[in-house]
Amino acid sequence: MAKQLHKRFSAQEVKMLIEKYLNEKVKLAYILEILKVKRSRFFELLKQYTEDPDNFSIQYKRKSATRRISDEVEKNIINELKKEKKLIEDKEIPVTFYNYSYIKDQIYQNYEQKVSLPTIIDRAKKVLKEEVERYNYQQVHSTTGEIPIIRFKRAVREKKSLFREFVIPSPYKSAKDIFCLRVKRTVDAYHKISISNLKLRVHKAPLREEVELRIAPDEKTGIAEVRIWYKDILTDIYHIKNSDLNLVHF
Repeated sequence: MAKQLHKRFSAQEVKMLIEKYLNEKVKLAYILEILKVKRSRFFELLKQYTEDPDNFSIQYKRKSATRRISDEVEKNIINELKKEKKLIEDKEIPVTFYNYSYIKDQIYQNYEQKVSLPTIIDRAKKVLKEEVERYNYQQVHSTTGEIPIIRFKRAVREKKSLFREFVIPSPYKSAKDIFCLRVKRTVDAYHKISISNLKLRVHKAPLREEVELRIAPDEKTGIAEVRIWYKDILTDIYHIKNSDLNLVHF
């Protein structure tokens, strides 16, 4: 069974496909194949987008309230997770990960309470998040004698950290210009270049000059953004199916 749409795509990705459909750049059959939805569902999304593009969302709306576990069950789950944590931290015991099925059985045997595995895993994630926040923001490190976040911020401020803010180098404009596939082509007498049997028109680049294509494929949408650069000038941007570019050859 396919995952729900909001678990496979972001709202921005779906908006991009809808806009391409409205601009007659992509056929409906292709969009349905990519999104794996029926025509009726697509036209529901299209209606929602055209009525309010700024608040467009693909999030699943639950019709009934989510079932909640009692405070007592919550407490017992946390207690059993803490027991497992002690076993993992004990170097004399060869246990390196949580056994959620065992915890589920223990809760039933010790407290006669039935709890699903997803619920236990969800609580384990919350416990881990709390532990990470406590370690990073509250606990004084035994070696450095400092709280990690304070030490890290000071190191950044004094430029003693190896961490650096990611900055897109000039003249590039997007991360797609950096994390991409690259290939060079020469502009022909008709101001065009060829790639995988496709002809693309190139603007702002002289004839017979070499241009660089920076290609950022998107596996979710099946569409690649092809950004054409001539020296330090972004001349054109094209959106092409991954399959039409034969990316396997790059």
